[in-house]
Amino acid sequence: MAVFKVEGGHRLSGEITPQGAKNEALQVICATLLTSEEVIIDNVPQILDVVQLIELLEAMGVEVHRLSEECYSFRAANISLDYLQSEDYRRRCTRLRGSVMIIGPLLARFGVGYIPKPGGDKIGRRRLDTHFIGFGKLGAEFDFDAAESFFSVKADRLKGCYMLLDEASVTGTANIVMAAVLAKGKTTIYNAACEPYLQQLCRMLNRMGARISGIASNLLEIEGVEALGGTTHRLLPDMIEVGSFIGMAAMNRSALTIKNVSFDDLGIIPAQFSRLGIALERRGDDIFVPQQDHYRIESFIDGSIMTIADAPWPGLTPDLLSIFLVVATQAKGTVLIHQKMFESRLFFVDKLIDMGAQIVLCDPHRAVVIGQDHQTRLRAAKMSSPDIRAGVALLIAAMSAEGTSTIQNVEQIDRGYRDIEGRLNAIGAKITRLDE
Repeated sequence: MAVFKVEGGHRLSGEITPQGAKNEALQVICATLLTSEEVIIDNVPQILDVVQLIELLEAMGVEVHRLSEECYSFRAANISLDYLQSEDYRRRCTRLRGSVMIIGPLLARFGVGYIPKPGGDKIGRRRLDTHFIGFGKLGAEFDFDAAESFFSVKADRLKGCYMLLDEASVTGTANIVMAAVLAKGKTTIYNAACEPYLQQLCRMLNRMGARISGIASNLLEIEGVEALGGTTHRLLPDMIEVGSFIGMAAMNRSALTIKNVSFDDLGIIPAQFSRLGIALERRGDDIFVPQQDHYRIESFIDGSIMTIADAPWPGLTPDLLSIFLVVATQAKGTVLIHQKMFESRLFFVDKLIDMGAQIVLCDPHRAVVIGQDHQTRLRAAKMSSPDIRAGVALLIAAMSAEGTSTIQNVEQIDRGYRDIEGRLNAIGAKITRLDE
């Protein structure tokens, strides 16, 4: 098991470029199952979750070629449906939550889809009802073997329909869209997720021959087609990495340029950092974070304490709330962090409290952070990464702390961030990876 030794107190400088978007990669790689023709995807991040998904598709029979470091060719001409019942298939799927999005393409193209209960972050209950209710409305028969924790769906031919999703689930919307593009007739999806990565998936499917309208809204209309063809696609930069780098610069009072961020796809993220008092400059498609010795949290117009909460897009992505929370510990002022969408994502704050942060965990969803305005530095500590985003939040805390911290279970961080220690060391951090 790998650990990070993090020597705190080193200021960052220079430039850093975000990797391709993890969440988009998981969606569009699954979409390659919808056609027997070649699909080329560029800017693919070399992170554990994406690599495992690619290996899963190879095991299913997809012909995969790595054309360059971050560019892959996929051809799903010969899928082994028998493999979907194998123990190896179950083992691979249970390591990766993103594997759930192979069901929609399989169901649409082959009439069957099987998946064990998927793995992923331990951030509370993450139900799959939206996915399977949607498949059911398209005409699929659903079965769940509770003893084996195994889901299956079957349909001779999916049929378009109107559906109102019970939640604006990103992966649920992606899965249903991928099923509906080959369904007979028209499908209307209301309360659909509309994150930039979902928009990217829909545009890629349209280039493959799908007929999806309403992209970027929460009302999607899909005219089913008989078959899809090949295409090429380039992933957006990862907005979570962009936000992480902004947080690192602010916490370490550093000047940093974040390159090629696709600024127009960041939505509310820059404005939310501004509410914490963090100055940002847009320079073309880059973000420059100037050195700030102090940043003051805003109050609402009536003087009440600022609240930063997650919400479906175009609201703030929940994946960044951990970053906002840790950055607030060294701001001037007080903020309420409200994590609405997952009930276990704030439990990592006990590690920050051990480091000297002033945080009141009100309940599983809310934490009040009293910023210390860099008057009292966090203390080094030994801690463990519970999930991808909390792991990076703890890494940010350790980078700004006094002394050398140890972070265990960094494989969680590896699931979402490529060579994070190497990239950060190149701009001034001092992080060492060791095997325990």
